[in-house]
Amino acid sequence: MTASGPLLDVKGLTVAFGGKTVVHGVDFTIAPGEKLALVGESGSGKTVTALALLRLVQNAQLGGSALLAGEGAPRNLLALPEREMLGIRGSEIAMIFQEPMTALNPLYTVGDQVAEVIELKQALGRKAAWAAAIEALAATGIPDPAQRALSFPHQLSGGQRQRAMIAMALACRPRLLLADEPTTALDVTLRSQILDLLTDLQRQTGMAVMIITHDLNLVRKFADRVAVMENGWLVEQGAVQDVFAAPQHAYTRRLIESRPLRDVPDAPVAAGATPVLQAKAMQVAYPVPIPGIRGWFRKAEFIAVQGADFELMPGRTLGVVGESGSGKSTLALAALGLLAHRGEMAVTGHPWGAGSGADRALRRSVQVVFQDPFSSLSPRMTVEEIVGEGLLVHEPGLGHGQRRERVLQELSDVGLTEAQFPGLLQRYPHEFSGGQRQRLAVARALIVHPTVLVLDEPTSALDVTIQQQVLGLLQRLQRERQLSYLLITHDVQVIRAMAHDVMVMKDGHILEAGTVGEVLDAPRDPYTQALVAAAS
Repeated sequence: MTASGPLLDVKGLTVAFGGKTVVHGVDFTIAPGEKLALVGESGSGKTVTALALLRLVQNAQLGGSALLAGEGAPRNLLALPEREMLGIRGSEIAMIFQEPMTALNPLYTVGDQVAEVIELKQALGRKAAWAAAIEALAATGIPDPAQRALSFPHQLSGGQRQRAMIAMALACRPRLLLADEPTTALDVTLRSQILDLLTDLQRQTGMAVMIITHDLNLVRKFADRVAVMENGWLVEQGAVQDVFAAPQHAYTRRLIESRPLRDVPDAPVAAGATPVLQAKAMQVAYPVPIPGIRGWFRKAEFIAVQGADFELMPGRTLGVVGESGSGKSTLALAALGLLAHRGEMAVTGHPWGAGSGADRALRRSVQVVFQDPFSSLSPRMTVEEIVGEGLLVHEPGLGHGQRRERVLQELSDVGLTEAQFPGLLQRYPHEFSGGQRQRLAVARALIVHPTVLVLDEPTSALDVTIQQQVLGLLQRLQRERQLSYLLITHDVQVIRAMAHDVMVMKDGHILEAGTVGEVLDAPRDPYTQALVAAAS
């Protein structure tokens, strides 16, 4: 708080749905220019708390008060007429939502969407609003903002979409910004850039920020104060340095101690061993339109991966780290045989990805666990159907009983049993938490007994405590089954915990490669040095 009082004073905030209370009497204040971090696991109530302040929670019963200071008497956000709330949203309090792909309209360019906010809130003409939108995009560090403003959301990388959301929220210079996991989709270097941007805007405008996150490193670097939520209760709050140095609540201590732990087999490479996955001079290109008349007759090429050489040896993990747009996910898709490529690629010594009939026999050897377990699991299929689907393709001779037995065994191996979840096989994905859904995704991949698992950001959507559990599961499975992992991530700490070898990618090129110790402890390239420094 400042001498003039808080910008926002929340007292006794409760949120209930159908008579069931999910947020219990929360109290906190935010001073002008202050950075408050609201932390906790999924389901702790932190996002619902932020949404309640803007009255964006449908069918919720709200209690308590949330007084927003202004020129006159403070206004209670929980009791204002909807017409007044329309004036506050975006202009005085803005919000950055967690998932930009669902928050952005897929039918409009990102420039149109940012300009629309400016037109509505600042009463500017279309031309002036468009120019202001490009300035807002440029301020978030999007390269070539005038061109990117013409792009639709699906044409941008995850990090670029998140920056477009930030540009939209900050376009009207709000006094308070509610940021729900604003850096989840960003790489460590880009996280620092966005945090620096928010800090600079605070200095210029006095804007306050309430950041909702499970990234404790971000909290340490960015926030002034931290408030910890568990199961809808605010269990602890105070200055960041005080809470991290001497946490008072057991839950806070558990959060702080939940960091990736290295527990992987040494897996020395045997002399003469055949790589389970190998690429030589691999190149992946996308056709892109050429403006003007020339585009009628031919298309240009965008080279997403340029001349990649790598080997993944049996029982080892090869980590691929780089920022959004570096080509690491494209490399993973090519490794899965889902993208055409030039050059050579082989699985256990056999040519891979040429589109021949031999690919199908090899496909069970290379399986994948995607980043977001909610979107990668069909909401219309039961657990039994999801996990057992691969057996229908690769082992069609199995009877229903045999298939069910295999499904139950795989679920048990990833820590999901009927004893924990009665009726497990007939449940649907939405009935599980994020970490449990990711375990389902791992079981689905493992049921066909693959040699290689491609892990595409397998823990970035998870809380720190759940992330630790999933990484421990993957480490155990690697020891027991001698699995090889191709791990795609922007989290250097996950690479340190999981990988034996690492490649650093930028703009489609492999900048440097070697063992984890060689690359991360003694990085040679300035970009790698920046990645390691940002993650420390």
